[in-house]
Amino acid sequence: MSPGRPELRVNGRAVDLEEVPVEERLLDTLRWRLGLKGTKDGCRSGACGACTVLLDGRTALSCLALTHELEGSEVLTVESLSSTPVGRRVERAFVEEGALQCGYCTPGFVVALTGLLEEHGSSVPTTTLLEELGTNLCRCTGYRSIVRAVERARRELP
Repeated sequence: MSPGRPELRVNGRAVDLEEVPVEERLLDTLRWRLGLKGTKDGCRSGACGACTVLLDGRTALSCLALTHELEGSEVLTVESLSSTPVGRRVERAFVEEGALQCGYCTPGFVVALTGLLEEHGSSVPTTTLLEELGTNLCRCTGYRSIVRAVERARRELP
């Protein structure tokens, strides 16, 4: 990468934006250009949360963001979360509580919950976390195991 070229950082890796079409969504850059398949393509309209990533430390829907508009930003996907203590705790809580079912929505929930817990810490009430996660949809668990995972992750923060 040459100095002065526009770039984006994804999981610590520089992405040269000159190689990305201007109209490309971040979701497509992640999945098809970078091979990060953990970010799921659910609705492409911001209604399901399956494509949630952390953008400069805050949750964001990658299906609604144009990659070129993110120059200079840092994106973290589900593939990078096990490198953080909170991310590891959230992943473990989802496994321990069986909040995985088919697994399609799981990465979005895990990324969103990790972001919320990193931002607010364990002092945030579970009800607030669940409200914030209300835009993430699951079609097969009935949410009980996800609620238990949220409670466990919050309670057992490192």
